[in-house]
Amino acid sequence: FSFPFTNAQTKAINEVLSDFKRGHAMARLLEGDVGSGKTAVAATTAFATIMTRPRGQDYGSLQVAYMAPTEILASQHFESFIELFKHLPISIGLITGSGAWKYPSKSRSGAATTISRAQLLKWVAGGEIAILIGTHALIQKKVQFKHLALCIVDEQHRFGTAQRRALAHKGDAAPHFLSMTA
Repeated sequence: FSFPFTNAQTKAINEVLSDFKRGHAMARLLEGDVGSGKTAVAATTAFATIMTRPRGQDYGSLQVAYMAPTEILASQHFESFIELFKHLPISIGLITGSGAWKYPSKSRSGAATTISRAQLLKWVAGGEIAILIGTHALIQKKVQFKHLALCIVDEQHRFGTAQRRALAHKGDAAPHFLSMTA
């Protein structure tokens, strides 16, 4: 990050990472004012998740689903995560009602590219997309993860309990769940 974390951000990150070490799935609400750095906390915990190998494997990574209530916000998070992780070999996807995108592009170095929804879903199901950001499109039946380990819901008050539950049931095991609200 291009800025030092505040004490509150550091405390939140440490508590989430501590929760990851417990024997059961985390369910945590992160509350903070607009601009307080909730996305930085989410990105840091997402990074910790995807740097972890699936149980019993010495390849691949665990996956993160990040759900936002609008296409604009989902796109902003996609761009933010690209900026944060562009120096690392991390595949990031975006799925909304209007399309699908992937970073990095195979044809345009350092850029994201539009891809077919079917191709993105294939890569997510195969575990090749480490972080999938999206709107309600994330909870469609066709979206399946191979190693979903962390669900992040931004502006959680804008989703119903059934929608949040549907996201949490996208993997084989119960993932950690981080809800954020202002």
